[in-house]
Amino acid sequence: MNLLIGLLRLLARLPLRWHYAAGALLGWLAYLSSSRYRARLRENLRKSGLWADEADYQRILRANIGETGRQGAEFIPLWYRDASEVCSLVRSCKGEDKVMAVHRQGRAVILLTPHLGCFEVSAIYAAQRLPLTVLYRPPHVEWVNQLMLAGRGRSPMKLAPANLKGVRMLFRALKTGEAIGVLPDQVPGSGEGVWVDFFGRPAYTMTLVSRLCTLTNPAVFVAFAKRLPRAAGYEIEVVPVDADLKGENGARQLNAALEDLIRRCPEQYLWGYNRHKHPAGAPLPPAGWKKPTQ
Repeated sequence: MNLLIGLLRLLARLPLRWHYAAGALLGWLAYLSSSRYRARLRENLRKSGLWADEADYQRILRANIGETGRQGAEFIPLWYRDASEVCSLVRSCKGEDKVMAVHRQGRAVILLTPHLGCFEVSAIYAAQRLPLTVLYRPPHVEWVNQLMLAGRGRSPMKLAPANLKGVRMLFRALKTGEAIGVLPDQVPGSGEGVWVDFFGRPAYTMTLVSRLCTLTNPAVFVAFAKRLPRAAGYEIEVVPVDADLKGENGARQLNAALEDLIRRCPEQYLWGYNRHKHPAGAPLPPAGWKKPTQ
């Protein structure tokens, strides 16, 4: 394991454009080699409606295949370079002043970073500026989990596993006026979500954010880091969520905020993610729902 981590640290020194080139190639290989993945990506993008005509759909699709691969490859430089060096890749952060103003007032902050752009760099950048606890789902493969902890552990952020212990860590951070980060479009487990629309289709959506808002009344923001052309770095945009995320309507308002953010850059959303799946043990989706491509 130490040898592998050492190798990843060496690879992390390569220019970002090298990682992007390799990632784009991997993205196309995954798309061409898996009919199931290819069908799901195309279906999710087409049914989102975020395209003007067939030519625009094809343009977004081609761009998304490469961007998805880059998302998978950029973890090496982001996890295994020094956090301050990673932050130097951020060319601008629109809306940062609003987050910091809330934090200086002593109010807790929730940062929602969906599978859009480079959510990893958003968390690393935020953790350099305010105390941050990030919820993450440990991989089922232990050695992959060790690589993740070794990489993400280089940042000052705290990692909260997606279980009862992790939820308690999030609650404590908010109660003390700190910030937390959540991937809000990750499919939750049975009993941890509700069926609400996401781009016009039912999606089992987490209720955790709604519960945390009810208990702690934090300021909530959605954020994403856009990959710039030619591996020039990232531009982060942070947008306040003015809608009330508490109560029964909270999950619906959450998805609406995510949709607004994704519309800004549909090319860099993870359309290949099985967002509309039915988790084992969860209640049935609404009547008339058609099972998506698995």
